[in-house]
Amino acid sequence: MNKWSYRYEMYKHLETNLAKFYEDVRKVPDEIGMPKDLRGNIGLTGAVSSNHGLLTREIIEAIAKGSRKVVGNKALDDEVRRIVKDVYGDEYDAAAINTCEAALWVTFDVLASPPFTGRGDNYRARYIAPYERHMHHQAGYGRPFPPKYKDLYADRGATAGEFGFYGKRLNNLETVIVPLVGAKYEVHGIKSHPCPLLMSVDPEASIERMAKVAEQQVASLSAFTSLGYDTPGYGYGVKDNDGTPTLQRLIGELAQKYNVPYINDNAWAVPFIGVDPRKVKAEIMMYSMDKASGAPTSGLIIGKEEVMVQIRRALGIQGERWGTTSSHGKSAYVTQDPGKEALLGLIATLEILRDQPEKITKPVDEMYEIVKQEFDRINPQLKDGLSIFKSYNCSSIEVNYENTWKDGKMGIPIFPIEDMYAGTALTQSGMSAMGIVPTLAYDGNILLSPGLGTTDEEGRLLEEPTRYIVRALVRLVEILCKYARVIE
Repeated sequence: MNKWSYRYEMYKHLETNLAKFYEDVRKVPDEIGMPKDLRGNIGLTGAVSSNHGLLTREIIEAIAKGSRKVVGNKALDDEVRRIVKDVYGDEYDAAAINTCEAALWVTFDVLASPPFTGRGDNYRARYIAPYERHMHHQAGYGRPFPPKYKDLYADRGATAGEFGFYGKRLNNLETVIVPLVGAKYEVHGIKSHPCPLLMSVDPEASIERMAKVAEQQVASLSAFTSLGYDTPGYGYGVKDNDGTPTLQRLIGELAQKYNVPYINDNAWAVPFIGVDPRKVKAEIMMYSMDKASGAPTSGLIIGKEEVMVQIRRALGIQGERWGTTSSHGKSAYVTQDPGKEALLGLIATLEILRDQPEKITKPVDEMYEIVKQEFDRINPQLKDGLSIFKSYNCSSIEVNYENTWKDGKMGIPIFPIEDMYAGTALTQSGMSAMGIVPTLAYDGNILLSPGLGTTDEEGRLLEEPTRYIVRALVRLVEILCKYARVIE
């Protein structure tokens, strides 16, 4: 077996052998005996924007029943608020929206960017973001600072031109990016780009670094942001005694010190079951409700009433104007209205999450056991450095392999998000070649979750298809490592 002297040599070799790699990968479904009727109809997750999870019978019936009733969106919006207040208390409020990205956009525009009106030149504002994953979302609404990060996002986003990814940056707003202590930002992949490797993040040391940056930026500081996930692979493995991610709580406390909002992007997460916005002191936490929660395509913003008033006004759903009709749908972000059917499904989903959380947690428990069993069968040369975690917050199982590279050893190939957009993240494109919808599998981290052909119409996990897709993933990793010459 050839030993590479440098990482880029491994990835060049993989690129050269792509055709052979895909040829071997396409044989896997037959090798493991996967029934042909499953191929193309199952996936590792229903939590990616390109292929949503399947609605349960309960949610479908709620949408169908409500769609034949004469009811205004304002009444449905108030029902969403009532359910959220049932759980988090009257000091919290909520707003439904069409997507989580829309939630990010309106939130940063309302709470982090400078005002539009007033005489003279407008001032500039800056918000602080830890250097973590998915930066094109929570850290993508300002121009990167310091300038060495100005090309951090590179090819993220498939739409070119000024209305593509870079076009969403808000006026007079910068994003101050702070590397996390203990993280590694190594260059990997066929596209050869930095990968945030976050298993060893030190939250206390990281918050000290962020506090020093905040002192430097105090004159223009307008907000803090981060992801809301709770797994070690995302840098949130250190938790308080109650399971709250320590780093998120410390960011929230730092934001309170400077009297600016902490905007928590918990897109791939479940309200009520997952990270509690009260415990991390987030003034705003937002969700993509069609990812982990099982709702129809929609987003949800939950936050303190003081700031939610402004967000709801921007959405045109904050109360009524005295002496006139409802102000619903008459503000700047009316284009992000989720619509009646999405609201109906969202309400039904929130009721389940509030009253029957086991419908979410039980399939996660069962899938976790299957993932552990199947990965226990992987080539023994690959076991050292593999870590598997369960997350109710994300309704998912995390398989992290960044530590297969420890002690100078070359491990399972790692692909940056740039490879994903280029179609060269082989941990994802290889699954597609098998007829299996892939999941997010870059930066040495793989998230799997129930919901895409792996659950029945009641939301219960189906063992057979789940085991087939996990087994296929294990074989993909083995084939990938064979071509990378990591194993014999």
